[in-house]
Amino acid sequence: MKKTLMIAAAAAFMMTGVVATEAVAGGLLSKCKACHKVDKNATGPSFKNIQAAYGDAATLAKVFEGGFAVADRHIAGDESNANYKKYHKKAKMMSSQYKKLIHKKVEAGKFTYQELAAAVFAK
Repeated sequence: MKKTLMIAAAAAFMMTGVVATEAVAGGLLSKCKACHKVDKNATGPSFKNIQAAYGDAATLAKVFEGGFAVADRHIAGDESNANYKKYHKKAKMMSSQYKKLIHKKVEAGKFTYQELAAAVFAK
């Protein structure tokens, strides 16, 4: 009985941690929404355009993990994209936002790049 309770408590603790990090990643999108809208391009491309450009959350997460280099971004770094000029000019601003809002929080263990990318694709 005692062993079962310990296992249940450990599982509950682990599940709470997963839910908490997902909530933080989802909450981070509220800051992202200052420049990114769900269906409409604004200062940055819409979440729908980001989804179309990357295809899946794993691909977007790899770009985040790689340091979010402009050349790796499927919209700002791709000259064949119709919005290249607009978003390439704004890439410097997003690079600073990436460092401040994403990279530092991932390093601090607040969420993972995969969780953030999944939150973008959930929109």
